[in-house]
Amino acid sequence: MSERWEPGAFKARVDQVLRRFAAGEADHLTAIDASLGPVADAVETAVAEGKRLRAAFCYWGWRAAGQPDSDALVRAAASMELVHAAAVVHDDLIDESPLRHGRPTAHLALRGSVEHHPEPALAARSLAMLAGDLLMSMAGQLFVTSGLPAAYLSRARPLWAALARELVAGECLEILHTGAPAPDTATSLKVVRYKTAKYTVEQPLMIGALLGGAGERLREGCSAYGLPLGEAFQLRDDLLGLFGDPELTGKDGSDDVRGHRPTTLLAETWRLAGEEDRAHLRTLLAPETDLPASDAADSVREVMRRLKAPDRIEDMITARVEEALRALDGLDLPGPAAIALTGLAHSAAVRRS
Repeated sequence: MSERWEPGAFKARVDQVLRRFAAGEADHLTAIDASLGPVADAVETAVAEGKRLRAAFCYWGWRAAGQPDSDALVRAAASMELVHAAAVVHDDLIDESPLRHGRPTAHLALRGSVEHHPEPALAARSLAMLAGDLLMSMAGQLFVTSGLPAAYLSRARPLWAALARELVAGECLEILHTGAPAPDTATSLKVVRYKTAKYTVEQPLMIGALLGGAGERLREGCSAYGLPLGEAFQLRDDLLGLFGDPELTGKDGSDDVRGHRPTTLLAETWRLAGEEDRAHLRTLLAPETDLPASDAADSVREVMRRLKAPDRIEDMITARVEEALRALDGLDLPGPAAIALTGLAHSAAVRRS
């Protein structure tokens, strides 16, 4: 691989690893029984798309520790994308999201395979849940069979446990606070940190650095860069969820409103709103509202724009990216790693999908 950061070339390497690994797992499933074909298809579909940011952060954590390019490391880094695929399948299931990358989500795509079932919707949801569980298991399998020495892998094992625990904690926190009568920014940011920020940037970066034998200073730098950048990534997702182009995001633009999700965008809107706007928001977000989801989302967007809540989220994103870049500047990184991590900071926070 060139010393110059080439995102397209790196993505192609990760895509190839994931395609081959998922195809092998699909073959193992259908060898058990041909009727498992739809589940095997769901597993392969779950890993087919993605920006591969998590793999990139893991790779550049390794390079930041002074290590050279390594195919074994790319395989280990690709396991981060399987964690993400598992989280996406479970998240779509929890949120009852209809679309992902412009295609039906796993629990909807699997409906056709259980039409004979007494409760096909429930059966399809159960299959999707199990497919997500399998993807998380596959992530661990790919990591430990990456080809890296066992001594290297052992350095990152405690962080793997933390990654899974904190990702589950974040999902649970979102469920526990969904529908709260008074959305709260501090609570929403905690959900952001544990549901997305840590496993998107900080933990993959740290895992790569640990695999590479990083010292304490680099490990601290990974957190100082990774946490604010991961939060910026999810805050951008919040904005794209309501104000992005569905043709680019591949998601239903009314998802967050329909699901009453405790996003920071909603929490900031609530904080800025007076009593009249809060009463209007309660009506729009009430489970018993007569409005179609798209109309409710349009009305929520209007309130948000008028209160300039999206501008507030943009400011929060900017502040976090600047914090991440200051942390990066404070580290004496090899040139290619510094350039790549600077570029990745902008890619993660300034995007349209």
